[in-house]
Amino acid sequence: MATSKKFKKLRTIALIQMAVILILIIALILALFTRNSSSDTTTVPASTEISADSDEDPEVRTRAVIEKEEAYYQLDGKKIILSDSTYGEIYLPVYEDVEACSLDMDSIVTRNGYSFYKEDGEVTSIPGIDISTHQGTIDWEQVKAAGIEFAMIRVGYRTYGGGEIKFDDSFAENLAGAEAAGIKTGVYFFSQAVSVDEAIEEADAIIDAIAPYNITYPVVYDWEIIYDDEARTDDVAVDVLTDSCIAFCERVKSAGYTPMIYQNKRTTLFKLDLPRLQDYDFWLAEYGDEPTYYYDYEMWQYSCTGTIPGISGDVDLNICFKDYSAE
Repeated sequence: MATSKKFKKLRTIALIQMAVILILIIALILALFTRNSSSDTTTVPASTEISADSDEDPEVRTRAVIEKEEAYYQLDGKKIILSDSTYGEIYLPVYEDVEACSLDMDSIVTRNGYSFYKEDGEVTSIPGIDISTHQGTIDWEQVKAAGIEFAMIRVGYRTYGGGEIKFDDSFAENLAGAEAAGIKTGVYFFSQAVSVDEAIEEADAIIDAIAPYNITYPVVYDWEIIYDDEARTDDVAVDVLTDSCIAFCERVKSAGYTPMIYQNKRTTLFKLDLPRLQDYDFWLAEYGDEPTYYYDYEMWQYSCTGTIPGISGDVDLNICFKDYSAE
């Protein structure tokens, strides 16, 4: 009799344990389902409004889903050697899963202050400039006659003190003049965003501003550190800056343009989580006869003191390694 009661008691305990395990399994499945459902891309309406009487569907721009890998170091043992005023020679580990530059540096030729890239004896790079209102009134016909094929034009900027969005005084004139002269155009926004929402605000501002124009080169996120002055971006974290790059680029992509990130060598290596930015083209700023940046890039700004007929004063010089207008 005692044995029977003991057996029933054990059986009851076993049944309770099985019930608890079953409940935990169901809860885990529901949690995973909820997490997957919440990770879908959400959309928000664009700033362009459609009237109630219009037959057109309203324009919709996506808001990027920001995902982060748990594994931080993904390395192949190679090193990037840099020089530092305090530490002297320093090195950074190379990311194994970030594409390295495939350009042959021996194929970069600099002559009379202008650089170009040659393959099989033929020049394959495309010469270009980037400009803003600081270049004043530009004679675009002379610029075209000088051999310039594309221009990256500043559309706007955010102030580094108050964080206000402002438009370049000459962006409309420059876009129209370059297009009339037969020069392909891309655009950039000088960002001082300190959050994803501000990066999206900047992307929407540039998208709305360039709507009337034929933009065939990239729409660029140009976030820069302010030197020799205090700025609202002084303490922006790596994750916040990387998230902002993604948010801007995805917003631009959803509007039908090619997104691109502009950055100099050291800021790229020190302030960007590069494995998370591989889906976007890169515009490298590194001045000299040839770049030393390890990873891949599609455009290279090689001088900030160039001279071009039709432009008074210094101008930034670039070469592009792909023809965006042909895509």
